[in-house]
Formats: sequence, structure tokens, C-alpha cells
Amino acid sequence: MFENFSFAALFVFYINFFITLFALIDPIGNVPIYAAATQTQSPKSRRWLSIYIALFTALILTIFFFAGLSILKFFGISMDAFRIAGGLLLFLMGLDMARGDFIESFTQKDEVRDGQAHLGVQPLGHRETAKKSFEKLVVPFAFPLMVGPGTISTVIIQAGVADGFGITGKIVGVLAIVTTALAILLTLLFSNTISRIFGRVGMVVVIRVLGLILCALSVQIIISALDGILAADIILESASHPYDKAH
Repeated sequence: MFENFSFAALFVFYINFFITLFALIDPIGNVPIYAAATQTQSPKSRRWLSIYIALFTALILTIFFFAGLSILKFFGISMDAFRIAGGLLLFLMGLDMARGDFIESFTQKDEVRDGQAHLGVQPLGHRETAKKSFEKLVVPFAFPLMVGPGTISTVIIQAGVADGFGITGKIVGVLAIVTTALAILLTLLFSNTISRIFGRVGMVVVIRVLGLILCALSVQIIISALDGILAADIILESASHPYDKAH
């Protein structure tokens, strides 16, 4: 099993896979959004939420690593269609952020958080609060903002590369995914510091600017996807690939 490839090539595969995933997911760039969405929660709730998001990311990437192409084929979904759907979800998220609805949507009601005995409402624990926030954050923050069509398509492509190494390649591929999830976890755990540095007013400004950027990014994703499925010359190359050197 081991004579068909060198361990150096296997190590290069691991490093390339990890770096590509980390760059595509860009957890550092998503920290301001995460910090703004969780600034009303306790540190323990944030830690649990960070764990949930990291585990979710590892699970989704692992599923697509082993069965991604088969899943898309089963439902008859092309990658371009997947990109357009992801772009639409990102646009809705960016619109909420730009309008100022984003932070409020993650704010827990005081009477539920603190508890009101005379109404029979019990206070939420840290894990329960994190679970409720995760339900709101999983789409579209964890998916498709962090784990989007580009990330999934990359995982599917790398799964093909891993096949060349046999079962050992699959194990190393999963290891790269787990390492990426750990990097995401560590990055999100430090988002508390960002909340304290910027304060509420600063985060509102940052989140609205990022909302505008996300709206533009989503439109760009949709344009690029349409360029791949429409007839030639309908969409200008300068629009679908605005910063290519050829343009």
C-alpha cells in the first residue's frame, strides 16, 4: 500500500489541502461578523457556539469529501446552480447587515435570558443559548459564508487527489479537514477580544460596511456562475473576472 507514493507527496497534499481550505473559509475575515452576531452573549455561550460551528464545518466538509459529487449528481444540481443559490443567501445576509437588522436578530430576549418565575419562563443555560444562536448562524454564516460552493468544490476536487493515495490519502484528507476546523475554533474563540476593542458602535459601523461588501460579493458570485452557463459573450469577461491581468 505504501510503495505507490512517497510520504513527501502525501505531506504536500496535506499542506496544500489545509492552506486552501483555510484561505477559502477565511475565519479571520469572518471574525467581525461573528463578534457582532454574538456580542450580547456570555463568554461561555460564545465558546460553546464556536465549538458547534467548528464541529459543523468539519462534519459538512467530511461529508462532501466522501460523497459530495454523488450528492450533487443525485439531486441533479450543478456547481454553477450551487454557486447561484449560495450567492442569493449571501445577498440576503448582507442586506440584513447593511440595514442594521443583523445584530438585533441574534439578541436574546432579556426575559428569557434572565428568567421570569411568575411567567414560568426559565433562564437559558450557556449550552442552550449557544444552540439557539447556532440555529440562526448556521445559515448563512457557517454555510455558505464560511463553507460555500468554492470550499465544497475544492473538497470534492481534493477527494479525487486523495484517491491516488488510497486509504492513506483519505485519512490524510480528513486530517486536513480536522486541522482546518481546529483553526476555525481557535480563531472564533478570540472574537471576544474584538467585541471589547470595537464596542457596540464600532461593531455596528463595521458590520454595515461588511454587509455592503457581502452584497457586492454575492452579486459577483452569481455573475461568475451565470458566465459559466449562459451563451458566449452575453456576460463580459471584465464583469465575470474583473481583476484578471488580461483585462
